Amino acid sequence: MTYPLSAEQRALQSRVRGFVARFLIPHEVHAEHSDGLFPEGAEAAARAEVARLGLAAMNMPKALGGGGLSYLEQALVSEQIGRVTNGLGWLVTTPARCLAEVATDAQLETWVRPTIRGERHECYAITEEEAGSDVEAIRTTARREGDGYVIDGEKWHVTSANQADYLVVQAKLAGGASEGAHALFYVDRATPGVRFVRTPAYTHTFAHHHPIVAFEGVRVPAGNLIGAEGQGMSFTHDWFRYERLMIAARCCGAAERLIEEATAFAKARVAFGQAIFENQSIQFMLADSLTELWAARLMVYRLAEAHDAGEDVKVLHGQCSMAKLYASEMANRVADRAVQIFGGRGYMRENVAERFFRELRVDRIWEGTSEIQRSIIAGQLAKRGQEALVG
Repeated sequence: MTYPLSAEQRALQSRVRGFVARFLIPHEVHAEHSDGLFPEGAEAAARAEVARLGLAAMNMPKALGGGGLSYLEQALVSEQIGRVTNGLGWLVTTPARCLAEVATDAQLETWVRPTIRGERHECYAITEEEAGSDVEAIRTTARREGDGYVIDGEKWHVTSANQADYLVVQAKLAGGASEGAHALFYVDRATPGVRFVRTPAYTHTFAHHHPIVAFEGVRVPAGNLIGAEGQGMSFTHDWFRYERLMIAARCCGAAERLIEEATAFAKARVAFGQAIFENQSIQFMLADSLTELWAARLMVYRLAEAHDAGEDVKVLHGQCSMAKLYASEMANRVADRAVQIFGGRGYMRENVAERFFRELRVDRIWEGTSEIQRSIIAGQLAKRGQEALVG
């Protein structure tokens, strides 16, 4: 039994799979040995194909120039993008939905529309040295001063900051009626007081870096406030919910690729006079991997459909945690088995299993650790009961 997707959805899935196979996967090994970069000319060709396929800013409204895809369509795209290592698929962009939903006319023209068109590039400065999953613990402040705000603090793991020309910064309001509440701000990278402290080396080899960024008396106009004072945390929760679902989708794509590659190798690799696929130990690893992939994929597709149907967002919040928890841990188990099946080859950086073994580890950490997801799920169980979540 395959999932009951429409002909149009199957066609989208096929188009993106073809794009990935032609424009991204062939450049993985080059990227691995070139700081995550495409070969010369290959990135421009891939970006042009993304635009032709209508995948740029795929989550943004068509009225603003985005892809206007449904949640299920986005999950199908993200799953195929997940088949690729080295972050090459990140050129399929998904700016935070709240940026468009609450934008003023000036913000639309200054940041939102240019981002959708690919003329500007954003990053999100939320995490801090002492505030990861516990976003409430951030210490960065925004103090109202005259006709603007002054931002002070330091952000960690600012993904893609090296490629961005502006940051979306989360800060706690200092002083005034909204003291202690959270707010988001547009901060252009060239604004005085924005300083890149350092860029740590990470386990994966991506062209998108995760530097530490300091904000030292950074002054921004009041027009840079996203939405209203006090809405910052709700925007972040919405973003986390979306990202957790798309991480789960990408993990399904990674697991699918790993199963394909490991199965093909096991059928071709001969040891002791027979293909290693004939060994029951290899069969069991692949059988477990395939079963877990199917379960994760069913969760992702059904949850995407629930978003499209406008189901209770509070329930969806817990279910997105369930999907991310299960899919990310599933993909890590599949990667570990694939390395084992490839043997020594699985420990070579030119091997897809080796790269995924490193890269998938962070999916159990960012956008909320597996432990945080379990806490969210348990909290939802206590508040709403089992029937609401899995009935």
